[in-house]
Amino acid sequence: MDLWQVTANLMSLGGLAIAIGMVVDGSIVVTENIVRHLKERPSENRLSAVIRATREVARPVVFSILIIVLVFVPLFTLEGMEGRMFGPLALTMVFAMLGSLVVAMTIMPVILSFLMSRGIGAKEPRAFLWLQRGYLRALDKVLNHQKLTVGVAAVLFASSLALLPLIGTEFLPKLEEGAIAINVVRLPNASLEGSVETGTFMEKQLMTFPEVKTVVTKTGRAEISEDPMGPEQNDILIMLHPESEWTTGRTKAALVAAMQERLSKIPGLRLSFSQPIALRVNELISGVKSDLAIKVFGEDIDILKSNADNIAAILGGIEGAEDVRVEQVTGFSQLDIIPDRRAMARYKLNMRDLNEIVETAVGGKVATTKIDGQMRFGVQVRFPRERRSDIKAIEEILLPTPAGARVPLAHVAQIKRASGPAQISRENNMRRVVVEANIRGRDLGGFVDEAELRLAEIARGMPAGYWIEYGGTFENQQRAMRRLAVVVPISVLLIFFMLTSALGSIKTAGLVLANLPFALVGGILSMVLLGITLNVPSTVGFIALFGVAVQNGTVLVTFINQLREDGRSLREAVMEACRLRFRALLMTAATTVLGLVPMVYAVGPGAEVQRPLAVVVIGGLLTATLLTLFVLPSLYHWLPPRLAASDATLEER
Repeated sequence: MDLWQVTANLMSLGGLAIAIGMVVDGSIVVTENIVRHLKERPSENRLSAVIRATREVARPVVFSILIIVLVFVPLFTLEGMEGRMFGPLALTMVFAMLGSLVVAMTIMPVILSFLMSRGIGAKEPRAFLWLQRGYLRALDKVLNHQKLTVGVAAVLFASSLALLPLIGTEFLPKLEEGAIAINVVRLPNASLEGSVETGTFMEKQLMTFPEVKTVVTKTGRAEISEDPMGPEQNDILIMLHPESEWTTGRTKAALVAAMQERLSKIPGLRLSFSQPIALRVNELISGVKSDLAIKVFGEDIDILKSNADNIAAILGGIEGAEDVRVEQVTGFSQLDIIPDRRAMARYKLNMRDLNEIVETAVGGKVATTKIDGQMRFGVQVRFPRERRSDIKAIEEILLPTPAGARVPLAHVAQIKRASGPAQISRENNMRRVVVEANIRGRDLGGFVDEAELRLAEIARGMPAGYWIEYGGTFENQQRAMRRLAVVVPISVLLIFFMLTSALGSIKTAGLVLANLPFALVGGILSMVLLGITLNVPSTVGFIALFGVAVQNGTVLVTFINQLREDGRSLREAVMEACRLRFRALLMTAATTVLGLVPMVYAVGPGAEVQRPLAVVVIGGLLTATLLTLFVLPSLYHWLPPRLAASDATLEER
């Protein structure tokens, strides 16, 4: 099972947690209405009462559940990593809600007609009656000050929007994996033996920390791998004991700092601290093993390296930047053999002769074949290891001339040690150099915004044909938000059309949708209070919150319209509808909140991804329920009757 599948499973579990609370909403409304009808008309035929009560709420329940299904449609349009993560959640919610609709409309009425025949639910709980009387008294006062109520709600909404700058942005919250990964880079000409020895030494140093359970080092990687590494690179995977067993009193951040201080004393190393899954995610997304990649594109490798060094210097001075480093593109030690063509002409030598001799001495050539039974082995000849890198030994290589003499290589060529490019990376057929950085202690979106401001002068000063791009998880966040910014408004428009069909009035549908901005208040406040960033899971939480808010508003407004059609006055219809739907609204909100509470307090790998979604829905649902119980009736009562009614025949009586 790959990383994407694991994360997708976590999000589908999050969908089940939401669904646990939401799938019963339709059944709650149906059950509450059936029980009320049976209590008000005990002499009526039970089957007829159940059918009539179900038919009374069928339209709002069906449309409200279909609207919730429609709310999750934008998640199917996500692409890439975010699409694979949140697609299962959307599928879970859609099928769960459609199944709940079937149950609410078919199975629940049958079960209730059977159970109620045994006299269940004859008396209201005292606590509920006390709560209902208190609510109705408060609602009566609120309806006497409709403009003030709507004004206070508008001020709360505006105040919550003012808090948005305090909320950071990122793609996904940091996962606590219970492990640490260190990417170690040495000089590009480091030998495999030296890298192995260095890795073993670092393992011994890390094992001295009591929090560490075991350490595994990977040196290099096969060329056919998805992310090849040279022998100069090590990936150190550190498995930790559970934090409940730590006796040093250190946090994980303090442990990372202590490890960094210990390992930084080893000369010639560049360290980047991360976590195993995060390391792989970053590498798969942008090809680098850090949270943020700033890619410099152009033609000349020297200009790219110079600009990358300047960017790294500025980036290191920004708060939250850690493990800043430039992709290693230079520093590869090599021997340059520069032929003297005039000298070669004097000895009647050509370039082919020189290249063949040097290739055989340094690179090696197959001289013969060894036969061992049915197996054949090529026998390669070349200089011993210690002489292949010795300039003096290479200068003494003798070149045979046509005249039969032997000329030392030093007589016809200049040999010197030089520093060449360690690697040349390309992306979209353009050369590029990457500046990497890990972000700690702040959100990724805020860091990138500050980095763009600081690096604007460098970007403007680059020659023509050179530019900067930002990569890493930041790319996924930007892509997901751009897609949702287009698809969510389209979904809201479709919801508006469905509400118009359900309520029979464009203006009444607009009245229900007016409840949506107020639902944001609790979600934003909960994010600010708990320090949660605006990421894809929290955005999904807002999408789910909109569905619940529309559902509650649809049920309440539909019943107000039904009472007015029965001849009730405007105020009487509003008060009676709120009284009769008070229990259903409280229960739907309570079941959803209780279904999400475990996600808030969950611990272990993956809990960090689910928590933002749960916090947003719980906080938003608390305020959305209050606003549905107070602000929506005030708006309905405040508007002229012909605007609030479901059709033009409803007039204030």
